[in-house]
Amino acid sequence: QVQLVESGGGLVQAGGSLRLSCVASGSIFRVNAMGWYRQAPGKQRELVATITSGGATSYADLVKGRFTISRDNSKNTVYLQMNSLEPEDTAVYYCTADIIRLGAVYAYLHWGQGTQVTVSS
Repeated sequence: QVQLVESGGGLVQAGGSLRLSCVASGSIFRVNAMGWYRQAPGKQRELVATITSGGATSYADLVKGRFTISRDNSKNTVYLQMNSLEPEDTAVYYCTADIIRLGAVYAYLHWGQGTQVTVSS
């Protein structure tokens, strides 16, 4: 079994910063790409940022220049540093990881349970 556990969400004023963390644990052989999605009330889930195992990153246009994704492969952990937060960033943020389990051949996308980020104006 594999688990993704996020932390770091909370309430922050507009212009503030938060850092999200997500740890993958369990029967893991390899963690490939990791990423963050978010879902605001009444809206579809959207991709925020991704990072490959080699460190290549990509971002949604809405967060470019404000958010930074990084990872620590030794800890199977991905981070999302969020600066200059805006009320429009309010959402539940979900961690994802493309993981090959021990004894498996193929990788599957795993999701965390989500962490709430609320930005007040």
